[in-house]
Amino acid sequence: MGKPKPGFEKRFVEIFEMVSQDKIPQPTFFDKLKGKKLPTKDELLQEWFANQIQTYETIKAPRVGRDKEADEWIKAKYNELEQKPPYNDFLKEHEGYYVIELAKEQDGVPVYIALGQDENVFRGEFLRDCEDLIGEDLVSEAWNTKMATDTLDYGNRLMEVADKLAKQHKLQYLKSQRLPPDTDEDTIENKLHILFSLAKWLIFYGKNGHGYEADF
Repeated sequence: MGKPKPGFEKRFVEIFEMVSQDKIPQPTFFDKLKGKKLPTKDELLQEWFANQIQTYETIKAPRVGRDKEADEWIKAKYNELEQKPPYNDFLKEHEGYYVIELAKEQDGVPVYIALGQDENVFRGEFLRDCEDLIGEDLVSEAWNTKMATDTLDYGNRLMEVADKLAKQHKLQYLKSQRLPPDTDEDTIENKLHILFSLAKWLIFYGKNGHGYEADF
């Protein structure tokens, strides 16, 4: 989820609650008599998105047409094509594209990604494998959409549990290891790495003002 631009914080939450709870204000009888119009759901969403800072900016992902490394990346992708369209057309098509794999803030780019989503979206299904370690309540909570404060709190609680488990099993090294361990899926090493990865992801976005929207 994006975060509100400075000065838009209160309105950001107001619109999100109206839309997510399907409580779009409707004009009263007298409003209609006076010709007063209230914003529609689409207009509210347009306002909400227009006043956001995207997660791509927070993870410091270079952008095609703005950053040299992104331009070099897109040129390399073009050179890999067997059938090449005109380069200027290809470049124009990808103008403004954020290259997430080159992002500077890697805590915001999980290795447990959601297929069909951006590469900085964590796939919650991986957490189900950890239910025997942390319990059903902590796992189920992942499917509750959260604003930034609650996102940070959830991440901190997961991190606290993961730290205790790591210390208990002498697996503290997994906290700083980015790639999954070379173990079977059902091992505590694999499950603990998932916990650390998700906790860091949540903490990164929460402390930087971003919430997340649970997708089923």
